[in-house]
Amino acid sequence: MATLIVRGVDEETKAALRQRAARHGRSTEAEVRSILAETVRQKSWVVSWLDQAASLRGTELPIPRRSMPRKQRLFED
Repeated sequence: MATLIVRGVDEETKAALRQRAARHGRSTEAEVRSILAETVRQKSWVVSWLDQAASLRGTELPIPRRSMPRKQRLFED
């Protein structure tokens, strides 16, 4: 197990971490470990979207019938 030291954390962030840890019933250190693990293992929404798009390759999608465009007014009366 590695040791990681984070310097320069402002007091407001430290207090928020303590409060969050208390809400989850764990130590601040355990909370930070949990946040780090969850964050780095998470796929970004872009990667998730690309994975979903890749799963659709080769799928025939229905093409809806097109109607004639409505007449557009060029000038207001």
